[in-house]
Amino acid sequence: MKLFPYAHATHPQWRMAAALVLAQLRAQMALPDHAKAPALALLYITDHYASEARAILEHLSAELPEVTDWAGTVGVGVSANNVEYFDEPALAVMLCDLSPDQYRVFSGVAPLSASGREPGADGFVAHTALVHADSGTPELAELIAEVAERTTSGYLFGGLAGSRDASVQFAFSSAGNLRGHGAASGVFHGGLSGVAFGPDVGLVSRVTQGAQPVDRERGISAIEGNLVLSLDGEPALDVLLRSLGITLERPQEAIDRLRTTLVGLTLPQHRLADAAGPRERQARGQFGPEVLVRHIIGLDPGRRGIAIADTPPPGTRLALCERNAQAARADLTRVCAEIREELEPEELSLPVATALAAHELETAPHPARRIAGAVYVSCAGRGGPHFGAPSAELQIVRRALGDVPLVGFFAGGEIAHHRLYGYTGVLTVFTMPA
Repeated sequence: MKLFPYAHATHPQWRMAAALVLAQLRAQMALPDHAKAPALALLYITDHYASEARAILEHLSAELPEVTDWAGTVGVGVSANNVEYFDEPALAVMLCDLSPDQYRVFSGVAPLSASGREPGADGFVAHTALVHADSGTPELAELIAEVAERTTSGYLFGGLAGSRDASVQFAFSSAGNLRGHGAASGVFHGGLSGVAFGPDVGLVSRVTQGAQPVDRERGISAIEGNLVLSLDGEPALDVLLRSLGITLERPQEAIDRLRTTLVGLTLPQHRLADAAGPRERQARGQFGPEVLVRHIIGLDPGRRGIAIADTPPPGTRLALCERNAQAARADLTRVCAEIREELEPEELSLPVATALAAHELETAPHPARRIAGAVYVSCAGRGGPHFGAPSAELQIVRRALGDVPLVGFFAGGEIAHHRLYGYTGVLTVFTMPA
């Protein structure tokens, strides 16, 4: 495995952006440490190009005939190493140097085997998967869990398409489609698609949270649908008003405060075996990957309840929280450091240590990092607008993780493990053998 060629560009005309991307890819494919003819491409476009998705895929496919499989989607922004294109016309492509027997592109016309954990007709076994999905898909959470069940690890990563135009996905498989769907173009609307990876594809993935608890965690002791009625036996609305220091007698003040308030949910089946872990993190003002952040969508003064954008079962733990840029920066740095620590050897040779310690302006993707490429899916509510400056979020990733091939997009919801998150970032790296 060699470094994954990747490229990115912005231009009002997609053909110009595509030309810039193709020039970058071809230049990298000529470098000795980079893959020369990868067969799998990840393609992310901003919603400015959504109406031209089919033309973009056809053009890139014709210009890169060595690429036989495509996957990707649309976002309100796309990202690459050290840069994000947020709310502007742009595209990003990464060519993945993986053995053809170690991945499968899947979609509604080329689904993963229902047996999942058993070899398919071609002998492929899915170990994990990159998933792109449409937020309007019925029973989406159940579909995500079903795809996770079709992998041996149960681990997914990815996100929901984020678009103010058409919500498109790219999924073209050289393995073919179901009978009767041979003419499928590779551009889809609705449902979910992605790439499943075999057990020989090394991956390290982390979830970084963007919200911070503002009060202690409590148990949901009564709930009807999405209306939380009581927390630790006390009316939920009373807990909310007291914790936030607001009153319904001053409605505008209460509305302003509630607009910045979210809830962090820990479902009973997602609680860690060592319950002290989540408590200690929340005491430090942090959430772990077991927490799902959701909106407060209404109040019920008559029943003293809080309506939330989920339907958790009784026994779920709930903590009031708010988005916090400082906590998000610290947590993103932490997960990048964890990935580096897991991958880099304890002892480095002098040439490797010199390469990795080079001044930022002199750095380039280097095999010594053992990262062939990376995918970063971040919430559309994060990015530069949340981190305080254009490309600030991706600059944090580069400073902490190093100069590595990376592409991604800003999603309408993030997927990790077998769950759907919000206000998070999901960073996944493809690892090289030690």
